[in-house]
Amino acid sequence: MASSEEDGTNGASEAGDEKEVTRKRRRLGFLATAWLTFYNIAMTAGWLVLAIAMVRFYVEKGTHRGLYKSIQKTLKFFQTFALLEVVHCLIGIVPTSVLVTGVQVSSRIFMVWLVTHSVKPIQNEESVVLFLVSWTVTEITRYSFYTFSLLDHLPHFIKWARYNFFIILYPVGVAGELLTIYAALPYVKKSGMFSVRLPNKYNVSFDYYYFLLITMASYIPLFPQLYFHMLRQRRKVLHGEVIVEKDD
Repeated sequence: MASSEEDGTNGASEAGDEKEVTRKRRRLGFLATAWLTFYNIAMTAGWLVLAIAMVRFYVEKGTHRGLYKSIQKTLKFFQTFALLEVVHCLIGIVPTSVLVTGVQVSSRIFMVWLVTHSVKPIQNEESVVLFLVSWTVTEITRYSFYTFSLLDHLPHFIKWARYNFFIILYPVGVAGELLTIYAALPYVKKSGMFSVRLPNKYNVSFDYYYFLLITMASYIPLFPQLYFHMLRQRRKVLHGEVIVEKDD
């Protein structure tokens, strides 16, 4: 799910346990920590540039129409650059599941490249603005959180924002993504985009229209699980509650 947030990625502890952060930092080593710090600073700056560009466009134009086209290069670059987070997990400098991180990053890239970029008529939909604003605020908060954590100097406001902004931004982002995919359905069905029809020499078929429908349906079980997981993390970090996970 594209709007979901990773836990413990980029070398910073989500639990805010300073001793645990220090222990992990020593294990990472200087070069890994330096790289992760640079990466998170760069990503924070990139999403800040995107935010400024969005605000400037709206102030100058007074409309959201044309907004995506004006910021798409920056969005595509920094969102695709996030694939490095999968590499971080693979080489072990970030203690997070490769599978979880891969799904989260790839779902964002899917929304950018295979939905919004590919189905150009939907780029002026208001739903695109919904997920753009949600993603941008979320990523500025998330990457700045990781940056300050790696520097062992985490301001209270950044920590507070990390565990409060998502309460609104996560549902808004998910709504924007779903509405954008829904808006793309008629164009995909009419054009046959990315679909493979029979007969063909490989004797396989693929219908991108139904793939999008399945993708939308997958939000139903995934969203509540991820959202309530973040709420549990919030209680643990901000209020010191001990969360006991029940075995299924």
